Amino acid sequence: RLVEPRYRERIMGFEPDRTGLLIVVLQNDFLHPYWAFGRAGQSSPDIAALPARVKPVADALRKAGGWIISTQFTLVPGKGGEPFISPHLARLRPFLRKGDFTPGEWGHRLVDTLQPADLTIEKVAYSAFYQTRMEWVLRKAGIETLMISGIVTNGGVASTLRAAHVRDFHTILLTDGCAAFGGQTHDTTVAALARVSELLTGAEAGALIGAPTCARSARQRACPSWRGFLFSYWGAGPGA
Repeated sequence: RLVEPRYRERIMGFEPDRTGLLIVVLQNDFLHPYWAFGRAGQSSPDIAALPARVKPVADALRKAGGWIISTQFTLVPGKGGEPFISPHLARLRPFLRKGDFTPGEWGHRLVDTLQPADLTIEKVAYSAFYQTRMEWVLRKAGIETLMISGIVTNGGVASTLRAAHVRDFHTILLTDGCAAFGGQTHDTTVAALARVSELLTGAEAGALIGAPTCARSARQRACPSWRGFLFSYWGAGPGA
């Protein structure tokens, strides 16, 4: 794998306590077979597999002192509990109804597999930065790097990643930690995002999270775990 020179310094200086795993809308209403999207038959095997794929990264980052951030798509209820639904969304997802993606309801929550989240951000559009407190809480928490996962790759994931990029957050897209309704759509979007973000698999992200304590020390080059990560990622150790 070739890593652009502008990213090498960031990888070498990776700090898990300044890193957040940003989970884009892995909510029960999207994933449970009897709730909003499942009720309408809107799912795919790749999407259904995501919680199990993302969990090892979440567990490793928690252990290393990092942050878990859940972005949760929200249909804000108005009078009588009827949700405000944007016209384009009503056309695209006509099955959405009262009670779907409602704050405080079980369907609105992050799936149990990935609980608990340290930070929860409600969102009403594709980007989790649009008209939300996302940037404010990330700055307050001291988060500089975002590992981004969730659904769908070509929608909320891409929009959120690009919004983070233009705000000078260091982004890492978990290529097997996100999915779309079609594999080709996912692959095309990942290829496009490679121009603005690092790409790592969940296994590579786990190796990166596990290595930095040694990497930040004066014995960086002698650290077997860190050298092993760089060898597997670049095909050569530091200084090669």
